[in-house]
Amino acid sequence: MTDTIFALSSGRPPAAIAVVRVSGTQARAAGEAISGGALPPPRTAALRRLRDAKGETLDQALALFFPGPTTATGEDLLELHLHGGRAVVAAVEQELARQPGLRLAEPGEFTRRALLNGRLDLAQAEGLADLLEAETDMQRRAALAMAEGALSRLVTDWLDRLSIVAARVEAELDFGDEDEIEQAAGFDLPALVAPIHAEMIEMLARPPVELLRDGMVVVLAGPRNAGKSSLFNALLGREAAIVTDIAGTTRDLLEAAVVRAGIPFRLVDTAGLVEETADPVEAIGIARARSLLDTADVLLWLGEPEDAPSSALRIGARMDERQHDPAAFDHLVSIHDARSIEALWSALSARAKMALGDGATIVPHERHRALIANASANLKMIEGEDLLIDAEHLRLVNGALAAILGRDATEAMLDALFGRFCLGK
Repeated sequence: MTDTIFALSSGRPPAAIAVVRVSGTQARAAGEAISGGALPPPRTAALRRLRDAKGETLDQALALFFPGPTTATGEDLLELHLHGGRAVVAAVEQELARQPGLRLAEPGEFTRRALLNGRLDLAQAEGLADLLEAETDMQRRAALAMAEGALSRLVTDWLDRLSIVAARVEAELDFGDEDEIEQAAGFDLPALVAPIHAEMIEMLARPPVELLRDGMVVVLAGPRNAGKSSLFNALLGREAAIVTDIAGTTRDLLEAAVVRAGIPFRLVDTAGLVEETADPVEAIGIARARSLLDTADVLLWLGEPEDAPSSALRIGARMDERQHDPAAFDHLVSIHDARSIEALWSALSARAKMALGDGATIVPHERHRALIANASANLKMIEGEDLLIDAEHLRLVNGALAAILGRDATEAMLDALFGRFCLGK
């Protein structure tokens, strides 16, 4: 018999209210034992006096019982809404632990049971994990869309449409020579899967959720003494980098995270770029800086505009000290002019929103992208000339899409996922 589990599902005490959840076949019995009588009708809250085995009062609490399988976990579920003191919560948990068949839940075990009982799929569980970790509004939007099944509905739609195509292929293979079955004439298999393939390509063009979580990488690059560290500090609003008049002050990468307009950014200050240096430490820093020029999400170039990489935003720094041709730069800034810094932030935010959208659309995980890419590659190989080969490609597509929903999830994958969850979730 599967253990019945319990855990504190609200925030750590002390708090005004503490919610303890119990899930499993013994949830009702445990609730009746600790409350000394029958529980209220399903989905109805009622005040109950909670007692230990000696009859001593532990707390007065609201009790709610939800019979399975139409619950969050797919099992009988009990909620006890307690006063949120540490001693109260500890006493109730100790009494629950004494009940037959009950034990403290492991991290993520409530959600894991929901997955195993079909109340949600793996993509939704991943979205829920992201929602718990969301630190910005855009992360929250993307995670909520995933947790509420946006990706799951799309993948299920693909699977449903492909099942019709696969059934037609199988019919052609099994009965293609019989008069009562529609013959291959007019049966354009590549045309049937082309719309689904196009939708997969569109999905693969979207940014991965890792970009939302880790932030847009903004790299400040250029020659020595170009004002990179000063601008780095101004964008952060604090003194994170050492600024001096000595050339080559910054000799390694310096990173800092910041959130603007609900969007996470990761700013990277780099060593000044020179062709040669006698300092081996600076040489390593320059090599690291050059490696970021092509991989940055946004590159801010603080050097001569003609030397800027094609994708870079050309920044004319120290505009209060230097004469710049406005036509040669994308932005003129000064650390002493707050409006110029805000204008640059507005440009960075606009780029991020263009790349990420508003976060409410589906933003796939790298795992999802790899599986969709696998499915897309197999759809592309369907040519309609050999139905046996095409049927095998369709089988591989279905397998990849089913893996997104967790229909063949391994224990190791589930352990890794639910290890991200907290107790009581």
